Amino acid sequence: MHISVEPRDDFAFLHMRGEFDTYYVPEMQREIDALIKTGIVRVALNLRFVKFINSTALGAMIKASKQLTGKGGRLVVARPSPFCRDIFGKVGLDRVIGVFDTDEEATEALLAGTARHGKVDGKHHEEHASTVLFSPVDSKRIEHFLPEDKRTPTTELSHEKLGVAWSGAGRMAALDSKGLRFTWNGGATGLTPFAMSQFLAIGTDWRIKFRLPLLMKGYSEVVCTISEVEERPEGVKIGATFKTIDDPTKNAIKQYASDMAFLKDELKKSTDR
Repeated sequence: MHISVEPRDDFAFLHMRGEFDTYYVPEMQREIDALIKTGIVRVALNLRFVKFINSTALGAMIKASKQLTGKGGRLVVARPSPFCRDIFGKVGLDRVIGVFDTDEEATEALLAGTARHGKVDGKHHEEHASTVLFSPVDSKRIEHFLPEDKRTPTTELSHEKLGVAWSGAGRMAALDSKGLRFTWNGGATGLTPFAMSQFLAIGTDWRIKFRLPLLMKGYSEVVCTISEVEERPEGVKIGATFKTIDDPTKNAIKQYASDMAFLKDELKKSTDR
């Protein structure tokens, strides 16, 4: 992680690059404390090149925001990476800290003294922090539901990640110790929501890979049984119960739940003023 300070007239940018985890929280805090001593209490964090951020770092951002606000200033985020943008939305950080897609928007917000949010950038990486990759345990389901010309992986990385001929890519909606929920729009399959619900029918088993974005690790792999299917105009929402899961993944999910609870508590404290 590298942090460079760019002082401007009466505010400053902190340009951050690398992996923003627990080890680098004190460094960010030192830079903010040094700025405060010089009278600068308006700060923008440029996170364009931050490829990972954990719960401790997010908590430190919330505390820094409260610190600067208490001195008549504020903290905003400029140009978050797709990973950071996804995490901010997942934990709700963008409800208490202004998040902007350009340095100019962040500057305008600081000078105007407002924490309004910038526009959401519609450009995302093909696979991001909340991607869920899934493939049926019984490969015959693919042959039955998908025409041969639709049996290619939904994403370029799906074949490598799951090691199967076809996999879908959904987006995680919730995760706990019992299972997970995700949404799927059908990708390039051409399936209607009704056909999707038949494809991922209740009681069927699926190999699923997902990431715990606040923990520095790759994909976790489990076998789940579909327990809920909800058809929507744009696709389906799926509930899946863990059937086969190893102890490291169980422990990682517990840590993830603890991290999310911590962040929600910090966010609640920030809004209960």
